[in-house]
Amino acid sequence: MFAVMGVTGKVGGSVARHLLAAGAPVRAIVREEDKGAAWSEARCEVAIATLDDERSLAAAFDGARGVFAMLPPQFDPAPGFPAARAMIATLHDALVTARPERLVALSTVGADATQPNLLNQLGLLEAALADLPSRTTFLRAAWFMDNAAGDLADARRGTFRSHLQPTDRAIPMVASSDVGQCAADLLLAAYAPTIVELQAVDRVSPDQIAAAFARALGHDVRAEPVARYGWEAEFRAAGMANPLPRMQMIDGFNQGWIDFADGGAGALKATTTIDQVIADIVARS
Repeated sequence: MFAVMGVTGKVGGSVARHLLAAGAPVRAIVREEDKGAAWSEARCEVAIATLDDERSLAAAFDGARGVFAMLPPQFDPAPGFPAARAMIATLHDALVTARPERLVALSTVGADATQPNLLNQLGLLEAALADLPSRTTFLRAAWFMDNAAGDLADARRGTFRSHLQPTDRAIPMVASSDVGQCAADLLLAAYAPTIVELQAVDRVSPDQIAAAFARALGHDVRAEPVARYGWEAEFRAAGMANPLPRMQMIDGFNQGWIDFADGGAGALKATTTIDQVIADIVARS
């Protein structure tokens, strides 16, 4: 039995589907009962648990051969990441109680960056779970190509705004479906290293995203860089209370200090392309 967190999201859902396709039994962990109906219909066990309740989470992990664990995205954290720290502590204690044989935890490129930024939360996760008795792999995934879904409405009008810049600079990216496939493979593998890095074969720039939108939409699309001095006001206007960590993260990608240590040479290479992801985004809209 494999217990999978985040099944209502892209990555967790992909992990569960790939495990099922491999014939592995899955326990889908959801926060609310109605969220588990589709997984029950897919012949999964369903467990109700949250990251603020160690007892429910330990019960969800209990008896599982392997666990896929992840934190929900925290794009607007309070200073010091108190919410992430609390969830990490709950997750750690639940895993200590359940003692699964195998653990794959979703991490990120840049989890090892020492500079302050949003991704420090995943560095905290890695540090906290490093002492578990389970055989643990931290899956450091690149920037999700799927994030481009947020640019679709603007791309339909011909121009989308890019905080990643210069717009011709390619960074490591990956499709969420490939992250799920990789995580499922790691759970099923007899052996896996402690750190696994994952990116697509080709790195992707905002200009390449624009070109993929152009091909999918049938008209010209351009990526327009957003001036750095305006980021804070923009993010605050969108409702963020503490935009600095997010700004620091984007700076890290733009300046190159958020990257895989060897430029991705040793990373696993996923096969899904930016054209495939963008075509799917457009087709589903």
